[in-house]
Amino acid sequence: MAEIQVGAEAPDFTTKDQNNQEVTLSSFRGDKNVLLVFYPFAFSGVCTGELCQVRDDLPSFQSDDVQILAMSIDHPFALKAWATQEGYEFPLLSDFWQHGAIAQQYGVFNDKAGFALRGTFLIDKQGVVQYAGVNGPGDARDQGEWKAAIAKVAA
Repeated sequence: MAEIQVGAEAPDFTTKDQNNQEVTLSSFRGDKNVLLVFYPFAFSGVCTGELCQVRDDLPSFQSDDVQILAMSIDHPFALKAWATQEGYEFPLLSDFWQHGAIAQQYGVFNDKAGFALRGTFLIDKQGVVQYAGVNGPGDARDQGEWKAAIAKVAA
């Protein structure tokens, strides 16, 4: 399945975060833009590096106008341990069960290896994808692109 393209309606989902609380994408409609960041695994090198960059520059990615949601196939308990260890104060969402179903909806699930690719989607307040980018599992993303996309949507 090809990844979701700019201009498409973002597939809705409900899943659990690291605190085992339900998060529904459509609950942000009309209120906040959403930066949805898929990553392969908690506790892995590139993923930790990327999300630590987000943590260290959080106001660039999350504000009154934008909510960041980071998602992997890890279980909420693992995500809680990782968030505690790294000091992440943004939602880490679990695509654990049905395994990778949300990543599949966005076209970023590697079904041969069983994990999400590094897919990034900026979804506006109407639920439309305004930015889409996908990197391979070992390739860190250019977060400058995220910042530019956020600035464009927030303008």
